[in-house]
Amino acid sequence: MSRRKNPHPKRAVNARTVLKGEKEEPLVLCSKIPDEDDDFEGNHHQIQKEEEEDDDVEQLRRIMCVPRDDVVTEQNQMRKEEETTFIAKGVKRKRGHECDVCEKVFGSQADLARHMRTHTNEKPYECDVCEKSFTQASNLKRHKRIHMNEKPYECDVCEKRFRDSGDLKVHMRIHTKEKPYECDVCDKAFRQSGHLQSHMRIHTNERPYECDVCEKCFRDSSNLKKHMRIHTNEKPYECDVCDKAFRYSQHLKRHKRTHCAL
Repeated sequence: MSRRKNPHPKRAVNARTVLKGEKEEPLVLCSKIPDEDDDFEGNHHQIQKEEEEDDDVEQLRRIMCVPRDDVVTEQNQMRKEEETTFIAKGVKRKRGHECDVCEKVFGSQADLARHMRTHTNEKPYECDVCEKSFTQASNLKRHKRIHMNEKPYECDVCEKRFRDSGDLKVHMRIHTKEKPYECDVCDKAFRQSGHLQSHMRIHTNERPYECDVCEKCFRDSSNLKKHMRIHTNEKPYECDVCDKAFRYSQHLKRHKRTHCAL
């Protein structure tokens, strides 16, 4: 019967050493390792002992909540796939705030909830004066300034006043000559993004706004609104000299020249 020497006599097997290869700590799996004088009863006994130690290590791993390396890798990968997704321009965003209708991504659940109203056409904020409804509270607040005739934002160049800061910002581009929105087809530039969108329909020949009376189509909503005055006979522009009214502002301007010529 051969004898086997223990290279580390009287040294206990430490859990941290087995699991991670770190320095030993007080937690011990087995309080005794055979010294060199102990007699091993064949290879069968040695294999059985090693299997028992492996079972002890696995049990300790579960008690200490130390995950296996292959499990960690798989869990991390699954978590990354669940939490993130790539969107336009390679920007990584949270999947949890993505609109399931148009796939637009938002920074918070509240922003997503507000956005969803554009798809559901829900307008929970109603004006108590004219009963007009809005998708956002901020839009209702801005609308109420119409009834109060409140214009808290003033241009420091021409002193023209506006109901909200966005309108003032757009107005300032008249003075600065700034036109940040450029057509990528003909290079024409515009002060407002809405004007660029309307202009692009010239190139695409798109006319999404249709009159529900005569079915005539228009590139933008403002032209449809003006057209509807033909059917409603609305004439909102009135001469302050003779009280004659007109459908369009340019018609009123042309009319006023007749008074100036007199």
